[in-house]
Amino acid sequence: METMKENKKQIMDEKYWEDIFHGFSCAITGSGETLHGCGTQSLLPSVSQIAEEDSSPFRVLIATLISLRTKDAVTYAASRRLFSVANTPRAMLALSQEQIETAIAPAGFFRTKARNILEISKKLVEEHGGLVPPDKEALVSLPGVGTKTANLTLNLGFGIDAICVDCHVHTIANRTGWVSTKNPEQTEKELEKILPRRFWIPLNELLVSYGQKICTSVSPRCSICPIASTCPCIGVKKSR
Repeated sequence: METMKENKKQIMDEKYWEDIFHGFSCAITGSGETLHGCGTQSLLPSVSQIAEEDSSPFRVLIATLISLRTKDAVTYAASRRLFSVANTPRAMLALSQEQIETAIAPAGFFRTKARNILEISKKLVEEHGGLVPPDKEALVSLPGVGTKTANLTLNLGFGIDAICVDCHVHTIANRTGWVSTKNPEQTEKELEKILPRRFWIPLNELLVSYGQKICTSVSPRCSICPIASTCPCIGVKKSR
């Protein structure tokens, strides 16, 4: 008799993930089209929108840093204001911390982020020739840069496969029973074991949008979820 783990692995094949991505994407748009198929960029997370306009690794890195604990609309506007005056490490160093603060406010912790942006820019110029390194270890050594920020920079800035796990990805992956983990770092490692590599980059973009619109942290909209009939809804106490 197959164990539950073996059976689960057998079921979660390429077709399973294709259906998940298509179903979630259609639920987000509220139509029979996929997220990108509808051509509605406003449905994308803020950093993805920035990357769609210009996938410069530096822009992606800084926009991701700004996005931490900040709503999408605020992140997008703040990033656009900042990049309109400086969009390279050297250009950023020509600004004062106060100028950066003014540009990115009211993003959460904007003073700390402004200081980190200057320190990151200085380190990139002094140690990496003014370029963002396409290396996770080097990225997390930068001030204020954690695993999530590093992986999203690798994803959107370089097209390098990496699973970016934020609160939405962590919550949905555990709620659906794909993984059983206590923190985003564990979730990343477990998802790497079950998720085909071609889905690694688009996973964050999909689940961030899905977590914001459908599988919300409080009272998820299970009535319109395409996997409601099979989802164990782990940890969900109330749904719509």
